[in-house]
Amino acid sequence: MIASSHPLFAKGLRGLLQKRPQGDVIIVGLAATIEEALSALREHRPDLVIVDYDDKIFNRDEILARLVEGEGRLRVVLLSLGAGGDEAIVYDRRTMAASQIEDWLEKWTDGQEPSDLPVIAIDNGGGASAYPTRRKHMKHTIFAAVLVAILTILSIIGLEQIQLLPEQASVQAEPIDFLFDVEFKIIAFLFALIVGLMLYSIIVFRRKPGDDTDAEHVEGSTRLEVLWTLAPLATVLYISFLGAQVLGETLIPDPQPLELRVVGSQWSWRFEYPQLGITATELRLPVNKQALLRLTSTDVIHSFWVPEFRLKQDALPGGDDMVRELRITPKTLGEYKVRCAELCGLHHATMLAPVFVLEQEEFQAWVDEERAAVSDDPVERGQKWTAQFGCLACHTTDGAPGVGPTWQGLFGSQERLQDGTTVEVDPGYLRESIVEPGAKITEGFQNIMPADIARDMTDEQIEDVIAFIESLK
Repeated sequence: MIASSHPLFAKGLRGLLQKRPQGDVIIVGLAATIEEALSALREHRPDLVIVDYDDKIFNRDEILARLVEGEGRLRVVLLSLGAGGDEAIVYDRRTMAASQIEDWLEKWTDGQEPSDLPVIAIDNGGGASAYPTRRKHMKHTIFAAVLVAILTILSIIGLEQIQLLPEQASVQAEPIDFLFDVEFKIIAFLFALIVGLMLYSIIVFRRKPGDDTDAEHVEGSTRLEVLWTLAPLATVLYISFLGAQVLGETLIPDPQPLELRVVGSQWSWRFEYPQLGITATELRLPVNKQALLRLTSTDVIHSFWVPEFRLKQDALPGGDDMVRELRITPKTLGEYKVRCAELCGLHHATMLAPVFVLEQEEFQAWVDEERAAVSDDPVERGQKWTAQFGCLACHTTDGAPGVGPTWQGLFGSQERLQDGTTVEVDPGYLRESIVEPGAKITEGFQNIMPADIARDMTDEQIEDVIAFIESLK
């Protein structure tokens, strides 16, 4: 029986069927409405119903439900006939040549099960159904969900066995690690969701031996697309909310913090304790006491980072207007390292400084020792200032090549400049090179010394540095 309100559809399908041997295929009815189809179905009991796929009158869900009402096993095909009757498109949108349609019909007349065109078999008599039932869908959903859940749990357990983060050594690290933990669990779930569904599909829906048919064509799922849009959006908003909360917790101020000025230079760190009158090349902090770091740079952008503290902040050039603040409350005694987390030049990788978290008594003892360690010898003081102000990051004291001229044997020598002139290295030339680094550049070197390096140095400190350089002649 042919069900279609379009005369051309019936005519085109008749043209295909007329190519069959006489009496091989018998058309028992042409139905233009659902009521006519039901009447022909009751009267003629056809073996096969061909429904016009493109016919709006024959709603597919309704026709399939009503055609089989009260009937036994009935086979229904949804078919769209191509122009000129040369091809047909079956319900899964596969294009078939007319010869394939004939071959399919031949198998029906021979009592064989057709395999090269999809046939929807509906059984209201208790037999098996070829329609994917709600029960089958639910079974696959449950099995896939269980597999994803198992993979998620295994992934989380695996991540917990790996030390992904370094030691947690500050109070501010606690909320940050909580946020990391949430993100790791989300990553584990997404990994399990993707890999789990892939594995389930590969195993359960794999092509069976001897099956050379095409898979069912799926146009898409609006419900799935909406879900897959809203779920990531909700996840991102949730992570953003948690991130804002964590950021707020790291910024909670202490009423009386230990204040420090942290200065980054290519390629060294300097730590100044204005409340204590101490400048050092290593960072020492008392445990369980908040430190307020004010970060700046003498040249390019640097980034202060101690992984165990979890916190990171840029040190920017530009003076007091560009100072950035960072609050750290160490909670674990130990030795750590400051790293520069911003690519800042040739020796970026060596821009390290030790960090010591001490008991309050040990910290106070260090403060007393530093205050009492000021030497009367300008050479010793100059050696200390050169380390604190990062001079030794570019200049060597043993004759080895460096970014800048070596200081060994420099004092009293004749230096050739970029403009071709020569100059004697005396106290005046050295002072000028410290105060105005770009005034005279030695031949073979670049002008990379910070222009304001002397901004934080006193006249006495400059004289001490010159004395130290002179001692290396």
